[in-house]
Amino acid sequence: MSDVPGVGMGDAATTVADLRQLMRAFVAERDWEQFHTPKNLAMSLAIEAAEVMECFQWLDAAESQRRGADPAYREPIAEELADVLCYLLSLANALDLDLSAAMRRKLVKNAVKYPAGEFRGRFERRPASDAGRERGATG
Repeated sequence: MSDVPGVGMGDAATTVADLRQLMRAFVAERDWEQFHTPKNLAMSLAIEAAEVMECFQWLDAAESQRRGADPAYREPIAEELADVLCYLLSLANALDLDLSAAMRRKLVKNAVKYPAGEFRGRFERRPASDAGRERGATG
């Protein structure tokens, strides 16, 4: 899209704030703020995430890795991921949430919930009751 500033800039040169501003401008230029309610954006985010899943539907783990590396599929997958990111950024804009701060807070929580020494190489989730007890939660 030639009217989007910074086209061609990669992750290393683009901040989350840059991307949020790009989405904010894109939405404003089309007068779409009226449609960008948290409910609509959350639903759209889920729909787009399902489209990412569709790229890998019915594939086993090895096939999904090959699909992700296959040049014929990489751009369509990237486009679906970009759709997810666009809606995620729009939702963060609509709710005025700081995604970087939220992610860092969540990683701190997850580091406590899933200590690397205990969970390295494991995929099991800790039962909610165990995790709650360890954090001192009641109920």
